[in-house]
Amino acid sequence: MVWLRWDKSKQKPVRIIAGKYRGRNLKGPPSLQVRPTSDRLRETLFNVIAPRIEDSRFLDLCAGSGAVGIEALSRGAAHSTFVDRSRKMGALVEANLDLCGIPGDQTNVVQADAGEFLRQSVSRNLDSWDIVFFDPPYASDYLGILQLFGSNTAKLLSEGGLLIVEHHHKNQLPDVVKSIRRNRVLKQGDSSLSFYERAEG
Repeated sequence: MVWLRWDKSKQKPVRIIAGKYRGRNLKGPPSLQVRPTSDRLRETLFNVIAPRIEDSRFLDLCAGSGAVGIEALSRGAAHSTFVDRSRKMGALVEANLDLCGIPGDQTNVVQADAGEFLRQSVSRNLDSWDIVFFDPPYASDYLGILQLFGSNTAKLLSEGGLLIVEHHHKNQLPDVVKSIRRNRVLKQGDSSLSFYERAEG
């Protein structure tokens, strides 16, 4: 999500684009300062990762409305974990999961800071993820999260796993952070998607 002031009257419904829950309208964030990932950018994202979605474990980090993680489930992901530090956003994710009728055993909604959640995941040896989508407020410390993934790659990303970071296109992220390497950047409007995988060697 992007933290900006914007005109709520121009807000389009958050909608599931494809798959099992295609066409479902989700509840959007109540705050004028929260803008969900656009339908167009979400479609671009899923066009790229489509071959990896089926039966994947998906982590929606800084989940907001949960639209990205729900889209993953709609397209065949086995499980989505939604993490947001806001209690209101967690309740919104729960409401949207209920709207879609998604079984509880396919989801986990966690109220936590992104960095703290990842550190707890490492210390508790939780299962790694196949795909992680990280979309924090644009003024966030991206490098701290990237370093957590770079230092704990095997514990956070499965073999062949993918970390996708949404950021403002003017925010230049590093190509390599310890054990992860960026192999693709897609720009759309003011937003960019950076794709990181395990560095070879």
